[in-house]
Amino acid sequence: MKRRCLVLIILLCLVAAPALADTTPLPEVPEKGMVTMLDLGAHKCVPCKMMAPIITELQEEYKGKAAIIFIDVWQHRDEAKKYGIRAIPTQIFYDSTGKEVSRHVGFMDKKSIVAVLKKLGVE
Repeated sequence: MKRRCLVLIILLCLVAAPALADTTPLPEVPEKGMVTMLDLGAHKCVPCKMMAPIITELQEEYKGKAAIIFIDVWQHRDEAKKYGIRAIPTQIFYDSTGKEVSRHVGFMDKKSIVAVLKKLGVE
């Protein structure tokens, strides 16, 4: 029941968020020839804020080994549709050939993310 309420709250936030269009070019997803983790969320979403320092750490730790990408779907609304996002945060993992291999909805701790990256061959 709690999980359903959280998902509903996140969905309502996604729909009710003000349109804050950002014209910054988005990175290529997935990055060619590299394992990619895409985190789709928003800078003002509470669980997304909890993930922000984890994403920053992973971007540094895996530089040159895996692409760790964040896209704010409140600023880039078309991206939510493009990736079929129903709730945020959502993490999508791609193998080095660009095939989606895993998807997770909600907060994901660093240990769990690292486990998926290792499963995809990233050390």
